[in-house]
Amino acid sequence: LTTASGEPSWTVGPRSLLRCPCAGISVGALPEPLGTIWSPGGATEAGACRAAGSGHRGGGAMAFSGAQAPYMNPMVPFTGMIQGGLQDGLQITINGTVLMSSGSRFTVNLQTGHRDNDIAFHFNPRFEEGGYVVCNTKQNGIWGPEERKMQMPFQRGHPFELSFLVQSSQFQVTVNGRLFVQYTHRVPFHRVDTISVTGIVQLSYISFQNTHAAPIQPTFSTVQFSQPACFPPRHKGRKPKPPGRWPANSAPITQTVIHTVQSTPGQMFPVSPNSPVSSQPHPPIPFFASIPGGLYPSKSIMVSGTILPSAQSFYINLRSGSDIAFHLNPRFKENAVVRNTQIGSSWGPEERGLPRKMPFSRGQSFLVWILCESHCFKVAVDGQHLFEYYHRLKHLPTINSLEVGGDIQLTHVQP
Repeated sequence: LTTASGEPSWTVGPRSLLRCPCAGISVGALPEPLGTIWSPGGATEAGACRAAGSGHRGGGAMAFSGAQAPYMNPMVPFTGMIQGGLQDGLQITINGTVLMSSGSRFTVNLQTGHRDNDIAFHFNPRFEEGGYVVCNTKQNGIWGPEERKMQMPFQRGHPFELSFLVQSSQFQVTVNGRLFVQYTHRVPFHRVDTISVTGIVQLSYISFQNTHAAPIQPTFSTVQFSQPACFPPRHKGRKPKPPGRWPANSAPITQTVIHTVQSTPGQMFPVSPNSPVSSQPHPPIPFFASIPGGLYPSKSIMVSGTILPSAQSFYINLRSGSDIAFHLNPRFKENAVVRNTQIGSSWGPEERGLPRKMPFSRGQSFLVWILCESHCFKVAVDGQHLFEYYHRLKHLPTINSLEVGGDIQLTHVQP
């Protein structure tokens, strides 16, 4: 990994020792569930130290601002830091799939530290006795009285989106966009600085969003991955950049808030003005939204959803008026990810090459991250860099709308 100036800073791998360049000290081995930390813009010392659980905060040029970056593809059991602890308005979203296994439970704990002696909120779906969910709090190693919700919003073998919204008096829990339970605080929520997930689930990502903060552009951050990201060689004739990172002066994530009618900060899709939760669990397809100010180098867009079990294809278009500057089109019958540009109703030559196998699967959730650079789009899927697409429409500010359609159930678009 690198610092914001581009100098080598960290040597990171499973169980590898991290050395803090600004203090000249070792901060320990990465816990195995977290795995590798990687940032396409160069990792900050602060991010790596925090991920390793040290008290150091570093002094890199790229500082954390706004919401914490997501954990991508975390291995279960998973334990991760919540940067800054819980705050009123923080929403934590977990996207994953319930496994078809011999086990019958999974658990999400919002707790203090990596030990489980103090758990402010224990959320525990149990596929037993018809299915129910247990909520509880543990203080000094002692459980309080259980609260049971005698419903099961999850299905074995099916993807899910689980969100915890921190409010002044309670946690509000939604499953697949629908309000499921509200759990009154028994201990001060600001003590919570760690999230853990165990049991019969496979995770795609855990994301963090401050629903009270107004969007600010740009926001610099790192992204924490559980698997290393690698980049394919660049095209011949172009000046190569060091492999394994994106330019240090580009923001890996910038706030690209998708504005829709009656939308508010923290809500990516339209909701009823008086409704705390969207009345529709998923937005309609095709989905259209404007990109305020258009694209520019370092602008990022993230789209997540679930691919239908019988899907033939879906698409993400970045449009400039009636033209399509970037067309991303996974096709399942062809086992291909097609990229193209349409200008004046005419398509250009397709690009299909991939450095690895098809990253999208029917019935599975996905997260697509599109990073705009001055010369190209860089695209990552589920935390893994996939390809670069060189601009054919070069006036970036005119690329100011997003279109998503096809055989998917769209979850959200977030910074």
